[in-house]
Amino acid sequence: MSLDKINDLGLHNGGSLQEELAAALTRVLASGWFVLGPEVQAFEKEFAAYCGVKHCVSLANGTDALELVLRGVGVDAGDEVITAANAGMYSSTAILAIGAKPVYADIEESSMLLSVKAAEAAITKHTKAIIVTHLYGQMADMPAFRAMADKYAIPLIEDCAQSHGAASGGKRVGAWGDAAAFSFYPTKNLGALGDGGAVVSSSEMIASRVRALRQYGWESKYQVAHRGGRNSRLDEMQAALLRIKLQRLDNWNRKRRDIALAYNHGIKHPAIRLPQVNGEDYVGHLYVIRLNRRDALRDYLKQHGIASEVHYPILDYRQPAVSAQYREVSLPISEKTTSEILTLPCYPELTMAEVEKVCEVINGWHA
Repeated sequence: MSLDKINDLGLHNGGSLQEELAAALTRVLASGWFVLGPEVQAFEKEFAAYCGVKHCVSLANGTDALELVLRGVGVDAGDEVITAANAGMYSSTAILAIGAKPVYADIEESSMLLSVKAAEAAITKHTKAIIVTHLYGQMADMPAFRAMADKYAIPLIEDCAQSHGAASGGKRVGAWGDAAAFSFYPTKNLGALGDGGAVVSSSEMIASRVRALRQYGWESKYQVAHRGGRNSRLDEMQAALLRIKLQRLDNWNRKRRDIALAYNHGIKHPAIRLPQVNGEDYVGHLYVIRLNRRDALRDYLKQHGIASEVHYPILDYRQPAVSAQYREVSLPISEKTTSEILTLPCYPELTMAEVEKVCEVINGWHA
């Protein structure tokens, strides 16, 4: 029994899956086509269909996806973009790369997701987009965000890096916003064997902009018509691997959800607050508990050979690179929960015996 990893990628990519992945790599090698070829085209078509949208534009990584989707909806230098501050600085990095300004709104205390009410209160005449992050695999209240964005005619962007396959009323993440960004980093629910990302949208205009921006801003070969372009292309090998893994995604998500439910049933410690894990709107990317003496429990788990992590320890506006610009910002709920959160191991190959072991150790902790 090994619980010293939050995610065990060796197990995740092993067994019969490893044979299929190896065969896919061999197929790409034999084709002699490695960039923007048939595997990329097929993956984009399949992933768009999976998300329930018209277009998928694959990219080199999830951070590029966030930046290029912002550019795709028309965000420019000096504009404001509303976002949460508790999601690891990724949306902020993309906003700042454009020269725009992140405007931070507080989260809901129960879900730790961006608050619709707080986001609406942050809207000004300079607001050009709202980014809603589906954090930890938990889907945000997208019907409410969609209604609010329509009310103010503000582009709504979903950050789906931690929520591949989550849905509400049968409608998956990525299909609610004007556009959405995905990461395929290896630890994601749908992860490549390296970096990868995508923007999905049902808007032909947004998809066309992002498609141009991923290849230098070309309108046609060697003709640069769009500012902000770069080289950001998902390669053929990663696309071929992702096509295989996409077929397993829903099953993996069910296993993640089962593990989270087992944790919720097994952890009985009175000092620990458990997450909401019921329903198709949760896909178990991370299993995050909350407690006042977070660091003490983390040390205790380490002594028992159990890995844990903090996602994320520093709010965006407290990061050293930008904190001087945000001295006056204070989001009480974001700040409170950041000091409480602790992530436990959660990946599809985790056994129920291992989950029971984690619960047993936690329940034996004397807080």
